[in-house]
Amino acid sequence: MADLEGGGPPKARSNGYNNNNHPNQYYVGTYESSWTSWLVPMFVVANVVVFIVTMFVNNCPKNNLGFEGKCVARFLGRLSFEPLKENPLFGPSSDTLEKMGGLQWYKVVHGNEAWRLITCMWLHAGVIHVLANMLSLVFIGIRLEQQFGFVRVGIIYLLSGLGGSILSALFLQNNNNISVGASGALFGLLGAMLSELLTNWSIYTNKAAALFTLVIIIAINLAVGILPHVDNFAHIGGFMSGFLLGFVLLFRPQFGWMESRNLPAGARVKSKYKAYQLVLCVLALALVIVWYTVGLVMLFRGENGNEHCSWCHYLSCVPTKHWKCNNTN
Repeated sequence: MADLEGGGPPKARSNGYNNNNHPNQYYVGTYESSWTSWLVPMFVVANVVVFIVTMFVNNCPKNNLGFEGKCVARFLGRLSFEPLKENPLFGPSSDTLEKMGGLQWYKVVHGNEAWRLITCMWLHAGVIHVLANMLSLVFIGIRLEQQFGFVRVGIIYLLSGLGGSILSALFLQNNNNISVGASGALFGLLGAMLSELLTNWSIYTNKAAALFTLVIIIAINLAVGILPHVDNFAHIGGFMSGFLLGFVLLFRPQFGWMESRNLPAGARVKSKYKAYQLVLCVLALALVIVWYTVGLVMLFRGENGNEHCSWCHYLSCVPTKHWKCNNTN
């Protein structure tokens, strides 16, 4: 997701996901058939189509007044990009993103436009933004969908995107902030991968290597979020949502359960799931309900998350001598 500041450069969420060390390559067991991945490719197509439509609506040659320079790639006609001083990601203007459904706190809370919590995750700030997010979605999502099916992965993707939007709107309430992008949903898939590894711990080999690899990937991506012009609250909200949903939706039968069903009559058959898997599922489900309920109630009551957490703004931007973070409040 990106967060466009009025008159400033877009806040792009970076997804530096590396597919070379997917934790599920350490999985042991073949009791589940592989699903055909079609939903994730459809998500990719939908995001690309929406971006093209956004650029068509933007129509830089007609609407750009030239204060920040000329349109980029003018040979594309009305699909040409805004001047790089306005949008260095090769994309539309912030006004166009707002028109198309970008997340803006005031419009959600006081303008009765709650639908922006959903539409913002289908918009992107530029070619670089949409390309990075879609590559990450392909690397992460297709393998998850092949293993767990489109229903569970689709639920995690959409609810994580919503969770990211809620947390972003709670903490980034400057009226000039326009937040867009699929990164909250992508971080939800990363969070689900982590909880899937933990809840299915007994069926993995090289557990430490798998956990270390995934934690490093997540840590690097979250660390990028402390740079300016990056909405890390949506990253964190999406990650938390996906992490909890993974315990609820992605737990597997324990290793050896299928084989134990073929034992002779009277032999002890393994239970399908371990007790800790069921406990984690119930606890996570309760926390998911509490998180979305409290988050939405706080949001539509107009509460500012920064008033309840004075240090939380550092989670989205850490000021240094090279940049300021005034716009993260």
